Amino acid sequence: MGLVIAGLLLFLAFVFLLSSVKVVRQGYQYTVERFGKYTNTAQPGLTIIVPFFDRIGRRVNMMEQVLDIPGQEIITKDNAMVAVDGVVFFQVLDAAKAAYEVSDLYVAIMQLSTTNLRTVMGSMDLDETLSKRDEINARLLAVVDHATEAWGVKITRVELKDIRPPADIVNAMTRQMKAEREKRASILESEGARQNDINRAEGQKQSQILEAEGRKEAAFRDAEARERSAQAEATATKLVSDAIEAGSSQSLNYFIAQKYVEAVSQFATSPNAKTILFPVEATQLIGTLGGIGELAKSALGNGDGGAPGGTTVPRTRSPQ
Repeated sequence: MGLVIAGLLLFLAFVFLLSSVKVVRQGYQYTVERFGKYTNTAQPGLTIIVPFFDRIGRRVNMMEQVLDIPGQEIITKDNAMVAVDGVVFFQVLDAAKAAYEVSDLYVAIMQLSTTNLRTVMGSMDLDETLSKRDEINARLLAVVDHATEAWGVKITRVELKDIRPPADIVNAMTRQMKAEREKRASILESEGARQNDINRAEGQKQSQILEAEGRKEAAFRDAEARERSAQAEATATKLVSDAIEAGSSQSLNYFIAQKYVEAVSQFATSPNAKTILFPVEATQLIGTLGGIGELAKSALGNGDGGAPGGTTVPRTRSPQ
């Protein structure tokens, strides 16, 4: 009998000990209630409670969680109907507040996000709702986080997943985008043509400037050449005049013969000349050439009757 009682007491002690030991998983916190009243929060690990007096109240997930905002239709400020859905990221910071300050935390956050999403997007035009997602997210985050602070919850992020305008508005936006792109293409094409004309005009201008510079340089060179030729001609004429003044008639004969030969050479080089008729007797030309020979002998100091270097100038019979 004593053994049975001892075994029963041992069993009761084991059940009592087993009921007093609780294991809290990592990432969770348990609230402990005594006679239905919150007393403390059990942290992850091994926790001892008083059996039959204390019990585990709420098992609160302390990890960051994601809550979907269901799709809904919202009327914007310019009376456009858009369908919107999103997600909310939140984390419980105070397990006791999350367990006892709000009846259903998940439903409360979802409803709060939905109503504030309607408020924020309803105060904006359609173009703003499509182009200012970051602003919408920031405004929703500030409003929802402030509202959930009393529940021991931190809203870490609010993101809009999709904004779907009506089909007719999408078609109008597509046409607008196409027209805008065509406009930009036309502007770029006209700018290209304008730049091409400017470049061509600049090229022609530079070409004309260079051509004018070339003509100027050529005219300057021609004038310089004519000036030097005139100087040489003047020098030669002065020398001949000095020789004539000194009493040397050969210089005059040389000058006349030179001009005569140049005139005759013009007849010889004419492409239309088949037959050359001299306007004077050929003997006069020969005599002039003889004067040139005399002038050369006088210049070289050769007193014999031959040409310079001992070469005799042949006589040519004049044509009958």
